[in-house]
Amino acid sequence: MTGLALGLDFGTDSVRALLVDTEDGREIATAVAEYPRWKQGLYCVSAKDQFRQHPLDYIESLEHAVNELWQTLPAETAKRVIGISFDTTGSTPVAVDKNGCALALKEEFAEDPNAMFVLWKDHTAVAEAAEITRAASDATTNYLKYEGGIYSSEWYWAKALHVLRASRAVAAETYMFVEHCDWMPALLTDTTHPDQFRMGRCAAGHKVMWHESWGGYPPDSFFSAIDTRLAGFRTRLPNDTFTSDKAVGGLSPEWSQRLGLPEGTPVGFGAFDCHMGAVAANVRPGVLTKVMGTSTCDITVAHYEDVADTCVKGICGQVDGSVLPGMIGLEAGQSAFGDLYAWFKNVLLWPLNNATYAGTADASRTLEALSDNLIAELSNAASNRTPGESGLTALDWINGRRTPDADQTVAMAITGIKMGSDAPALFRSMVEATAFGARAIIERFREEGIAVDSVVAIGGISKKSDFVMQLCADIWNCKIDVLESDQSCALGAAIFAATVGNVFATVADAQKVMASPVWKSYQPNPENKAVYDDLYARYLALGQYVDGGHSE
Repeated sequence: MTGLALGLDFGTDSVRALLVDTEDGREIATAVAEYPRWKQGLYCVSAKDQFRQHPLDYIESLEHAVNELWQTLPAETAKRVIGISFDTTGSTPVAVDKNGCALALKEEFAEDPNAMFVLWKDHTAVAEAAEITRAASDATTNYLKYEGGIYSSEWYWAKALHVLRASRAVAAETYMFVEHCDWMPALLTDTTHPDQFRMGRCAAGHKVMWHESWGGYPPDSFFSAIDTRLAGFRTRLPNDTFTSDKAVGGLSPEWSQRLGLPEGTPVGFGAFDCHMGAVAANVRPGVLTKVMGTSTCDITVAHYEDVADTCVKGICGQVDGSVLPGMIGLEAGQSAFGDLYAWFKNVLLWPLNNATYAGTADASRTLEALSDNLIAELSNAASNRTPGESGLTALDWINGRRTPDADQTVAMAITGIKMGSDAPALFRSMVEATAFGARAIIERFREEGIAVDSVVAIGGISKKSDFVMQLCADIWNCKIDVLESDQSCALGAAIFAATVGNVFATVADAQKVMASPVWKSYQPNPENKAVYDDLYARYLALGQYVDGGHSE
């Protein structure tokens, strides 16, 4: 049996719906819907690192994107859909009540940011993350040893505790916290009630401290010792977790009507966007899949025997089956990549946005022209500079450090600025910084015995900038393949949808037909290796100085 697989990719700004033919892997149609409240900047305070998203943004954009598909396709196309799967950002949890309702969907919490999804990039829980790390380090069993040894403010328990502390009203109504990638399939299968709710392996293992060896999660006593507000929350989480090749259930009658899809269509367990993107990229041992966007997420897999008893330090976890069933999935990443370039662009455009003449017709036309072309112009100019020419060294920690060794308190720095340091030189130093940050991840994996021989890049930056990608190949000193698909994460979700829809017996079988081919490859320039090794050493030295000697 063949049919159409529907992959749904919930990113930071929008949801993408991708329909793929399971017979030959052709991408039939795609639709994108932006989150309306997020687009307006509601519920976010960037100065406080607060980034929240309303569940209605997800619901409304989902309906809009899926129904847009049917407007451009022949009648009856929807009836050919045999499976649905989700990927989302993460860790992005939300407080739900005793009936499993996200609190922001209730009238009394409709405008309360603490009742909303706490987006992956929200860093309000730095203090809580540090408390969890200390508690795990002091415990007889270090419950973080499979999550890199350091708990992050970007993750589930830190965010949950911060919300409970920030709002008594929300805390009083919260029964449990649910990850976005688990909430979406539960919503569509009418299994959001805690008695029916089940969780995917990906989020649970990488962010929620699940591990089979301790029977699910650390004991309730571990969490209540950190703060009594956490007492009982662990016991409300289901001990079992499921890989994304399994079905949560069938599409409910309500959502069948809202999405125009057949009732009972299998819906798979969700996972994080980068993990499903790696599946679309044919991830395999020795190959690191790098999702390159505003931030990065780095995914690889390893055989059980290759990992053995190794607990890789300073990453975002190693989880059995989080990427591919039957293999250990390993995650790392950078808190800012494209975001660093966007920050520099905004700095340069400040006069046109904020000076006394901002808003005039001339300023608006100039701003539009510059905004559309500035990064490309900077890239062109920077590409003509030789490595090391500027004498500048920069860090990429504009939004803290995700890995290696999570620390959201560290900040970016640039050294070597002189009167001759112009915008292209500064921009090049920032691109080098993001590439050096990625190299630190690659080298940490290698130091811990996890092979990284080449990189597969997906995401917007990988197809937009030859300058960035060639510079990365030089600094990483390895081959980079860029995928053809513009919707790699949604494609990965579609591969899982085809599996839960029983078109394919295994994810590997689905990949053979549906995974994305390579669009372009970059080879490192051997003549640049020595100079970039020297510049990388300077990057590490600057990092140690900024981090008080702790960064390696």
